Amino acid sequence: MPALQHHDSVSVLDLGADENRFSPEWLKTVHSLLDTVEDAPNPSVLVTTGHGKFFSNGLDLEWLMAHGDQAEQYIAEVHELFARVLTFPVPTAAALNGHAFGAGAMLAMAHDFRVMRADRGYFCFPEVDINIPFTQGMAALIQSKTTPAAAVASMTTGRRFGGGEARDLGLVDDIADESELVDRAGDRVRGLAGKDKGTLEAIKSTMFASAVAALRGTAG
Repeated sequence: MPALQHHDSVSVLDLGADENRFSPEWLKTVHSLLDTVEDAPNPSVLVTTGHGKFFSNGLDLEWLMAHGDQAEQYIAEVHELFARVLTFPVPTAAALNGHAFGAGAMLAMAHDFRVMRADRGYFCFPEVDINIPFTQGMAALIQSKTTPAAAVASMTTGRRFGGGEARDLGLVDDIADESELVDRAGDRVRGLAGKDKGTLEAIKSTMFASAVAALRGTAG
């Protein structure tokens, strides 16, 4: 399960060591850890990572198939996690230690910055190949962080991008060796610790207002 570590001003949210799929319990734990970061009295930034083969494989499809009657609420909870990270009141960076697929890749996109492992792991939106269309909120999130060309290349093809390809397309900001990954992501945000939380959240909420409205179901 996810856990939180602190390295001076850097709070490291470790998503776990398995596929890190978004089970209801997993979502609840992540929100609780985000509460801890948000409520901390000292200046901080957030780096999100995992260990092993996966950053996150996204939706817990096995749970969803067994609880189809709760699908609408489940997707709303996933959307809320994306909206929260997208507008989080401290600077954020995702350190992609391994595969980021589907909603796992969307969670990475919700961060301010992304650093991907250079030698292993794929960044992929497989929805077109598994016959699961993007929700309006998911599409809005991805498109808020990519160029139109990158959105088409990643959302309509199901293509798996390695670190260098993901960087060149603009899906991630940088690549790094595994041993340097979390530090490199931390370097992206460490110097930004101490920004006023209310102001930063307001700026992000304005920047990504359309995506947030789509994720929270308030788009007119």
